[in-house]
Amino acid sequence: MDQEVDQVIGRVEEGVYNILPVDDPSNYHAGMSFPEVKAAIAALKVIDDLPQPPGAVWTPDTDMLDWLGGFFGFQADNVRNQREHLVLLLANGMMQLYHAGPTFETLEASIVRKTRKKVTYNYVSWCRFIGRKNHLKLLENNPEQFDERRELIYICLNLLIWGEAANLRFMPECLCFIYHHMLGELNRLLDRLVDDTDARDMMPTYSGHNGFLNEVVVPLYSILKAEADSNNGGTAPHSSWRNYDDLNEYFWTSRCFKQLQWPLKRDCYYFVEPKREKGYLNRGRKPQREKVGKTGFVEQRSFWYIFRSFDKLWTGYLLILQASVVILWHNGGPPWMELQKPDSLARVLSIFISWALLRFLQGLLDVGSQYSLVSKDTILTGVRMVLKLLIAATWAVLFIIYYRRMWWQRNIDQYWTDIAYGKMYEFLYIAAAFLAPEVLAILLFIVPWLRNYVETSSWKIFHLLTWWFQTRGYVGRGLREGIVDNVKYTLFWTGVLTSKFAFSYWLQIRPLIAPTKQILDARDVTYEWHEFFPDGNRAAVVALWAPVLMIYFMDTQIWFSIWSSVIGAFVGLLQHLGEIRNVEQLQLRFQIFPSAFQFSLMPMDDSVTRTEWQGAKDLLKRVSLRYGWISAYEKIEWAQIEGLRFAHVWNTIIQTFREEDLISDREVELMEVPKGIWRLRVFQWPSTLLANQILLALYSVQYHRGDDKSVWSIVCKSEYRKCAVIECYDSMKHVLRKILKEDSEEYQIFIIIFEEIDASIIAKRFTTTFLLRELMEVHSRVVDLINSLLLTGPTQKTLQRVVKELQSLYEYLVYDFPRDSSVLEAVRARSSYHNNTKETELFMEAVDLSALEDQGFLKSLKRLHTTLSTKDPLLNVPRGLEARRRISFFSNSLFMTMPRAPQVERMLAFSVLTPYYNEEVIFSKQQLKEENEDGVTILFYLQRIFPEDWLNFLERMKREKELTELQLWEADEAIQLRLWASYRGQTLARTVRGMMYYQRALEVQTFLDTATEVELLGIKEILERGSSTNSRGSFRSMGSMGSMGSVGSEHEVAEFNRQHKQEQDLANAQMKFTYVVTCQIYGAQKQAKDTRAADILRLMKENPGLRIAYADEITVKRNERDVKEYYSVLVKFDQVLEREVEIYRIQLPGPLKLGEGKPENQNHALIFTRGDAVQTIDMNQEMYFEEAFKMRNLLQEFTVHHGTRKPTILGVREHVFTGSVSSLAWFMSAQETVFVTLSQRVLANPLKVRMHYGHPDVFDRLWFLTRGGISKASRTINISEDIFAGFNCTLRGGNVTHHEYIQAGKGRDVGLNQIAMFEAKVASGNGEQMLSRDVYRLGHHLDFCRMLSFYYSTVGFFVSNMMIVLTVYCFLWGRAYLALSGIERSLTTGSATLENSALTATLNQQLVVQLGLLTALPMLVEDALEHGFTTALWNMITMQLQLASIFFTFSMGTRCHYFGRTLLHGGAKYRATGRGFVVKHEKFAENYRLYSRSHFVKGIELLLLLLVYLAYGVRSSSATYVLVNISSWFLAMTWIMGPFIFNPSGFDWLKTVEDFSDFMQWLWFKGDVFVKVEQSWEVWWEEEQAHLRTTGLWGKLLEIVLDLRFFIFQYGIVYHLGITGNNTSIFVYLASWSYMLCAALLHLILSNANERYAANNHLLYRAIQALMIAIIAAIVVVLLVVTNFQFVDIIASFLAFLPTGWGIIQICLVLRKPFMENSPLWGTIVAVARLYDLGMGLIVMAPVAILSWFPGFQAMQTRILYNEAFSRGLQISRLLAGKKTRNVD
Repeated sequence: MDQEVDQVIGRVEEGVYNILPVDDPSNYHAGMSFPEVKAAIAALKVIDDLPQPPGAVWTPDTDMLDWLGGFFGFQADNVRNQREHLVLLLANGMMQLYHAGPTFETLEASIVRKTRKKVTYNYVSWCRFIGRKNHLKLLENNPEQFDERRELIYICLNLLIWGEAANLRFMPECLCFIYHHMLGELNRLLDRLVDDTDARDMMPTYSGHNGFLNEVVVPLYSILKAEADSNNGGTAPHSSWRNYDDLNEYFWTSRCFKQLQWPLKRDCYYFVEPKREKGYLNRGRKPQREKVGKTGFVEQRSFWYIFRSFDKLWTGYLLILQASVVILWHNGGPPWMELQKPDSLARVLSIFISWALLRFLQGLLDVGSQYSLVSKDTILTGVRMVLKLLIAATWAVLFIIYYRRMWWQRNIDQYWTDIAYGKMYEFLYIAAAFLAPEVLAILLFIVPWLRNYVETSSWKIFHLLTWWFQTRGYVGRGLREGIVDNVKYTLFWTGVLTSKFAFSYWLQIRPLIAPTKQILDARDVTYEWHEFFPDGNRAAVVALWAPVLMIYFMDTQIWFSIWSSVIGAFVGLLQHLGEIRNVEQLQLRFQIFPSAFQFSLMPMDDSVTRTEWQGAKDLLKRVSLRYGWISAYEKIEWAQIEGLRFAHVWNTIIQTFREEDLISDREVELMEVPKGIWRLRVFQWPSTLLANQILLALYSVQYHRGDDKSVWSIVCKSEYRKCAVIECYDSMKHVLRKILKEDSEEYQIFIIIFEEIDASIIAKRFTTTFLLRELMEVHSRVVDLINSLLLTGPTQKTLQRVVKELQSLYEYLVYDFPRDSSVLEAVRARSSYHNNTKETELFMEAVDLSALEDQGFLKSLKRLHTTLSTKDPLLNVPRGLEARRRISFFSNSLFMTMPRAPQVERMLAFSVLTPYYNEEVIFSKQQLKEENEDGVTILFYLQRIFPEDWLNFLERMKREKELTELQLWEADEAIQLRLWASYRGQTLARTVRGMMYYQRALEVQTFLDTATEVELLGIKEILERGSSTNSRGSFRSMGSMGSMGSVGSEHEVAEFNRQHKQEQDLANAQMKFTYVVTCQIYGAQKQAKDTRAADILRLMKENPGLRIAYADEITVKRNERDVKEYYSVLVKFDQVLEREVEIYRIQLPGPLKLGEGKPENQNHALIFTRGDAVQTIDMNQEMYFEEAFKMRNLLQEFTVHHGTRKPTILGVREHVFTGSVSSLAWFMSAQETVFVTLSQRVLANPLKVRMHYGHPDVFDRLWFLTRGGISKASRTINISEDIFAGFNCTLRGGNVTHHEYIQAGKGRDVGLNQIAMFEAKVASGNGEQMLSRDVYRLGHHLDFCRMLSFYYSTVGFFVSNMMIVLTVYCFLWGRAYLALSGIERSLTTGSATLENSALTATLNQQLVVQLGLLTALPMLVEDALEHGFTTALWNMITMQLQLASIFFTFSMGTRCHYFGRTLLHGGAKYRATGRGFVVKHEKFAENYRLYSRSHFVKGIELLLLLLVYLAYGVRSSSATYVLVNISSWFLAMTWIMGPFIFNPSGFDWLKTVEDFSDFMQWLWFKGDVFVKVEQSWEVWWEEEQAHLRTTGLWGKLLEIVLDLRFFIFQYGIVYHLGITGNNTSIFVYLASWSYMLCAALLHLILSNANERYAANNHLLYRAIQALMIAIIAAIVVVLLVVTNFQFVDIIASFLAFLPTGWGIIQICLVLRKPFMENSPLWGTIVAVARLYDLGMGLIVMAPVAILSWFPGFQAMQTRILYNEAFSRGLQISRLLAGKKTRNVD
């Protein structure tokens, strides 16, 4: 304890603090002078009359947090951390209040109460739910009585508990339980209650040093850890251990008070640890009756969860399918007409029987999956499940009885008599009773607020109702949206479902009816095999209907995509996306751009009350800006302070572009707005807008014969032209005044000339005084003069030329330009040179070129020269595509609807949190130099991908550091080169740079909020510098500082005030923003002296606002043995001490990682974040400086209602910045762009089901920290941790919105293998989501329309992908069955029974999805919206030419494989994709390892089916069969060839030969303990079957059933062999197994011979081989002579028996444990499996080798793969060949 206290005291004495030194007020910091901060600190110190904690030292600085820490045993650093946290919360809350009078000196009651309500809202709601009175003793009903201290202490206690809870933060209701009991003890302390048994003040149950950690957190953490340790690394069934949710949901019932109690009852069943018992079937342990098991939900691995979680969806599909078939079977027409007929209506009523049976099925699934929830404490759960099952069965029986009675009466009467109608009415009455709950649900759907009231009410009757219909849980209550939102998404789904069912009814089901009847009526079917079921027609019906039904259940996904695209485009148009698509369009609207900037980004006048009328005026103003209706007088001019603000921000943005090397120095000059040194009459637009405007004006008026008004009207046709003319005219005045001595006569001469010109303009006689045709010559001489001034240096030669040009200009202005001699006379009359006839001597002594040494003057002169001399419009400025894109988006966003910006002082504070593990921080020098196998370095690659950026970088380095490219390698460890490369990769450096732009933007905004015109013109340091070292202060105390007379002279006072204001502005910015990177293993990296640790330290040094949090592990001596302790640590780089310093060190109860790594990493660092909001940023994201300016607008969304609720997550759009690397990266980028823009836009509005998908979303921080954090962390089930934050938010009544006026950058995977691993990770995650309680609850608690939206936007997308693949399987297996059995030949003889429009429509839909056209439509729509239809159409065509369809089809296979395998067997795991640059050739063995089971095996299976159908099916040339062949062959070949088409140098012959050799070496290399997957087939094969070793019993059985399909090949083909002689006896099939036995015997003999004699007696080994060959040849000859055996039978036998062998191997793998592995056959199985992989490898490699042999194919493939890079100048041929010129050794 003493050591800990000493460490804390040491840190405080050193002056170490995080943001504010609240622990040591004597430590000067400008922020501590803020009255709000002082008020917060003072309020926390009001504890004088409270009892003193035992052993505590009472000092004047002791506050409530110290007091609570002393009594309840909180850690000292936890107290310090939460002190600063709370002070900032209160101070920032106070700042958000508008106050016209003096600043606050005391805390505002409303802020304290608001904060307390936010912090305790979940606790109060939890108490109400479980029926307990909360322990908050407040006087909320009497606003006049306000106990500030009690409210603050309640907040402090909550934050201290949360700050030290560690992993328990994922269990919010567990924390509520702890808080509830500690509140009770706190109230007794506050009320000075005396214990009956002791006269002393009542002490808390747990106190002392680290009492809370050791006595409360550690016991709960221990059971959490024990459960986590028992999950076998995530491979154990979810039902066999308790995860975070199970342990938390225990506190959703009042039994936690009865059993767990307080003090914590350690022998409670809740604390019983799992016992591990051996046994295969119980998977690690048996159920323990004496322990609390699964709570609330049991996750069982089963495909049935697809139905169970969304039973309403599948029930609806099945019932409508049944109704459609029933109607159409009797030659039905439109359903609305058929249902008017009594017979049709009666038949349709059979759906109620199916409905009841489906409910019974749902009840069975509930019982079968959730039985383990039932215990003596939860007996009602079991009662409910059984009752629902019995009632469903009762309904089914009733419906069957009354349905039969109805038809019995109808058939007796022969028609619908009154009696028969009476029977129908009886059935309808029962159906009405059955439908009563559904009608009630519809009524509550129409009135959503009533449904919310029923679900959240405390009335017992409502509890009973909700208990019956769904398990009553703490979450999932009151989720209904408002009526307006209700109507919107209901209309959307009405359109989708109408389209879907109309298509299905007319084009899917109806065309199948007639063929089905023909098949069933067919007779004399000739079977070509032994048919076990003589009525094989039904099998033909199944083969016909199966693919159509698969598409029937899937195609809603297609219609959802179509409608989403249309609605998304419409919503995007309403949001005014894509109105400024490029720089050219920006130039047209730039004249109102400053006004839009002022309106959108500059703070509104806080003195104006925000009324509805003010909101209407804002709307009118925004519309006026958006459509250019703004009048001329409203446009911002340079003289206004608004214009100065815009110029400062615009120039800062342009300067940032230059720092990022997106633009060149010349482009900076052309794009920036001048500082206004010359105070011209007009706004000085960027030079790029004024280019060629002068020449256009001169050409327009040169031969014009009108008066001044008409000339001026020509000039004013363009705002830019008018400004250019005035600016150049005024600028020439300034230039001449600068270069001519003021006391010279020449100076006076030009003054006179300009006065004459001005007078003629004012008098409107310019055209009558001067010759317009001479303007071009005047212009030419002015340009010559400026050219002479821009010569290098004020030398004598320059002076002579300037004099010459001045003389020339003077002569022309005086003699040639005027129509008469009036100007000359004026000059002579008003100057002393009127009698001097030596004109050539003018200007010889009057020129002074010293002004050329002034950089500001020189810059303005260059601008003038550009404006005057440019002939063509500068449409290609900036040249870089990225700079153009960012400027276009930023400018467009200012015309979009966004909340008005508050002042920085009054904005919501926020934090950014980035989890980091061990990724790249900054590329090392070695990494940049290291060549891959093709001789390519990362730097060389980047130079070719970003050529403009590279040239700009070299230009900047030469200007700033005077370094050449070669010198850059030697300067400071090549840090500039390393940073340049790192900023173009997916590195931590790039992310940190982007996030620190927030602080830089806030510093600029803080300055601009209060800057005067003098400051804007004279003070630029704040704008030009980055983050300050030690931000201090607030501008509100400037008045007193400015009045200090003792500082010195007036100039010194002004400078002092300026510096003090700067400090306060920067401190204000720092109070609003915190950036924490949670580098989980930074401590271990420092100990290991990892270069990444040094790079992280460099980032801290360069970014003083950056904080690093990490989990530290240390070993200490305790009781003479080593004990490991774990800590959450926060560090920064102290600029004063010039070293890394530790700010906080908070002990953890144990190891950080119990579940998934990323959420655990985020959770431990979340306590170090600050503010009202937190933005989650991943390692592959970045922010842009110009976008950071809009953050305070975005945060204001938290204060606005979106629907019935305020947002709790603000969605932000992303730009994928990796799209230019290759065609694959482009495909992925386009796909991802649609997902993060159009898809999220529609999900948020109108569908109201947007979740959180790992985007740069902004969370309501206080809302989430009391509800389980910003992600979930249970092992495996939460593998996709981010999305569960959205699930949790929605289930707990949150609201997620999406905003597209701000964007962040995001990197994506760029190589096929990386993309495949990413897709596998996402698909596996969705497989786990399907089993989760969150998805189940959303599927049952959301209303029907939102449930549909949720399903098809999350797990349903992957189910649909799987159904597409299953459609192909169903079709091909069905056709193979029909062909092999002979049914097809019998049915198609003279008939087109099996060729129908339904199958054509089905296969068309399947092909649409397969080719990626389903993904392409949203891409086309979004691209057209943002870039124009022509561009979008061209991009789509280019994509298809670059084989995008192959990519999307291949990705579909990836998603299907991993989603299905995860659902069936598990095996989901995090897959690191690397996020690197992929330019290297992937070896064949690597591709085989990655895609063998997911693509190659399935592709080969489809090829076999196609070959079987081709060989034994009925030939046809109809469109249906052509379509089948195209789509199926394309799918099979894509899955086989995809990895090689998108593999760099995939068809290079030499690499193909090398790959084959490497593959063979890998295949035959023996496995060992330390051998890796990349080295040995055996190791890979073992790992590939891991999911079969951990799957459950049902998973094994289903796998065996699926594997049995491979035996059909043998059964069907053997009857078609010539040797059988058309015999269809079953003995033919049984005899065929002799071939398998012979093959096994042959393999056994050869393998044994190989082991025994291959090395020792090679001659004998060869003899045995020869003997075997001879025996086989002899057998073949005998068969040819004796039987009907043909040579084609050999090929057919391969098709028959090879799949059988594969099926046997797969079944053996399933039965490996406990049956096969220890048997003598296991070695043979492994050997045969190796041979199968060899064979499949050869099949896959054969087409690759053939294509590699063709000349030119490699070049074509490279062109396809790198087409985008080619257009940017990338020399791929040199890059891949490695033939580069080496600039560096």
